Amino acid sequence: LGEDFTAHLRPYQQVGVAWLWWLNRLGLGGCLADDMGLGKTVQLIALLVQLKRHGEPGPHLLVVPASLIANWQGEIRRFAPQLTTFVAHPSEMPTPSLIHWPQDHLDVVDLVITSYGTLSRLPWMTERTWPVVVLDEAQAIKNPGARQTRTVKALHSRTRLALTGTPVENRLGDLWSLFDFICPGLLGSTKTFGQFAKCLALDTQGYAPLRNLVQPYILRRLKSDKRIISDLPDKSEVRAWCSLSKAQAVLYQQAVAQLIETLATVEGIARRGIVLAYLMRFKQICNHPSQWLGDGVYAPDESGKFARLGEIAEAIAARQEKVLVFTQFKEMTDPLSRFLETIFGRPGLVLHGSIAVKQRKALVDAFQQERGPPFFVLSLKAGGTGLTLTAASHVIHFDRWWNPAVENQATDRAYRIGQHRNVLVHKFVCRGTVEEKIDALIESKLGLAQALLEGGGGELSLTEMSDEELLRLVALDIHSVADDIREAD
Repeated sequence: LGEDFTAHLRPYQQVGVAWLWWLNRLGLGGCLADDMGLGKTVQLIALLVQLKRHGEPGPHLLVVPASLIANWQGEIRRFAPQLTTFVAHPSEMPTPSLIHWPQDHLDVVDLVITSYGTLSRLPWMTERTWPVVVLDEAQAIKNPGARQTRTVKALHSRTRLALTGTPVENRLGDLWSLFDFICPGLLGSTKTFGQFAKCLALDTQGYAPLRNLVQPYILRRLKSDKRIISDLPDKSEVRAWCSLSKAQAVLYQQAVAQLIETLATVEGIARRGIVLAYLMRFKQICNHPSQWLGDGVYAPDESGKFARLGEIAEAIAARQEKVLVFTQFKEMTDPLSRFLETIFGRPGLVLHGSIAVKQRKALVDAFQQERGPPFFVLSLKAGGTGLTLTAASHVIHFDRWWNPAVENQATDRAYRIGQHRNVLVHKFVCRGTVEEKIDALIESKLGLAQALLEGGGGELSLTEMSDEELLRLVALDIHSVADDIREAD
């Protein structure tokens, strides 16, 4: 790689760069699907250095979530300072200027970096032909009907590469949409692939035929494989069981009764919407009554999860360690931060989708300082990908996304290269509620990714359950809850 590249690549990363270079030479698309934290970023930067050294001029195009633009800029400055970049994003330049940016100004640029959202607002992105287009966090195009997915697939390029630690999140359609970008046509049309998937479900070989078809275009290594990386500390995951308060139990039971009445009056698409709305309501009630009621009070003693969070945070504070707290709800970030401040005795940090892109790097840098803030509360969508937060040795999932791939991505903000301490992951589950029953079902979601990349299979579709199955899932285990409340009293 020469002196232009300042990083020292691990052996598996050298293999990754060679594989990406080989795909580029053949004009093939591919997906670097290394486990989160194994250094996909540095491998892609090494490829860009190789392209420049071997006279393959840019600009190449990198599409990333907006929150990761600063991270990519920093990593390029660190590992390949001679690469010239142009950031096409409103955080760097007003949108009108970007729309009319002179194309000849890009002739001296090695890499253009933009976000998925900005891409659709800049027509010239899809009008020119790029030598190499790279998608970071490529699970962003898992929905083939989404506007940003259609815009990405309209890009013209010789080579298409995708970076993602989760090539399959929930369903086989995720994989089809990814390959429709990197290798258009390989998996056929959506209709053809749907028929193929149904046949696989009945095949005694399981997903083996599909796995054999896509394997040449996916390179995946896991942190759990000691042959790949032996010096990463251990990660332990534990269930943090939480009790419902009396107020939570009353609200939950009322919601179940209302759901029973409502299901008798709806069907089809309307039923799916009702089911999703009630599942969200149950989640909110399990978090705190105030989240569902919208009263803004958030008294700690009204929530079993707040009580459990206080116990865990006190132990972390006593050891002078740091913690990441993830929630899927933006409105929960400030109440959690205020509560944790009373435990740690000093303020922490908050990150959600409304935080400006320019501020995010400063927040990360502050947290990574040894004497920096002791806790970081993050919304899962804004902070669950791309960030390096190895100063934390604890990760708390305050409410569950019910998608193990998304949760693992968030956990790996702390559990990645650069982490020198063991990482303890606390997954909050309210006993006797839908959370406990979903937790038992989550393993079935893990099966689909393992089936394609390793072996096994299964999916979970809550909206397609029968009324009887659904009500068994959400019903309050009154005996378990009553025992917890009596014990608390």
